[in-house]
Amino acid sequence: MFDSLLLTSGTDYTTQVTTVPFGSFLICLLVSLAIGFGVSFLYMLTHKKEGYAQSYAITLIMLPPIVCVLLMLINFIGGIAIAGIFGLTRYRSVAADPKDIGYVFLAMAVGVVTGMGYIAYAVVFFLIIAAVLYALNAMDYAAPKASDMTLKISVPENLNYDGLFDAVLNKYCASWKLRRVKTTNFGSMFDCIYAIQLPNNVEQKKMIDELRTLNGNMTITLTLFKYEDKIYEK
Repeated sequence: MFDSLLLTSGTDYTTQVTTVPFGSFLICLLVSLAIGFGVSFLYMLTHKKEGYAQSYAITLIMLPPIVCVLLMLINFIGGIAIAGIFGLTRYRSVAADPKDIGYVFLAMAVGVVTGMGYIAYAVVFFLIIAAVLYALNAMDYAAPKASDMTLKISVPENLNYDGLFDAVLNKYCASWKLRRVKTTNFGSMFDCIYAIQLPNNVEQKKMIDELRTLNGNMTITLTLFKYEDKIYEK
């Protein structure tokens, strides 16, 4: 059951086949495709909260059979072939979530194992990893106690914003830093932009209400992602 489909037994040893039988090729291909669907479904299941891209989910289906076929057709020449296949991966853009890169390598690893003919090992490997990832996601493992956010406070030009909001920010935020100040509305207002870490148990409305009493009830915007204006970073 755990023997490779691409090995043949001799009288006293096991040797690698020189050509891939069509039946074995078809089994390896279909199993890698089925596990690819499993990897894609696991990716979507663990990304319900933050969302996911359809193209990424489809790519995870394609990767295992592609790697599987490549490995079989080059007759899996040891470490050189495997290193070459993993070397095909190039990231042209930064992944939104570092966890996404793990799903790519999971899909490729499944393709490598099925490409070597070890179908049972590929299935067991995927089931164990899938169970662990699902459990970690369900437990919200290593979730931070504070969220990185961006706070923009509009201030009238006749109001000195320097140190005006420090007491409220110290009260509600785990950490904060003024990142950018710019004039707006033809110079009649200032926009103060803060990078803040807000504890998950803080009532955001209370913080915003207290800030509104200080900025003359002008506009306040709380954006649920980290401030990333690199031009102003030091």
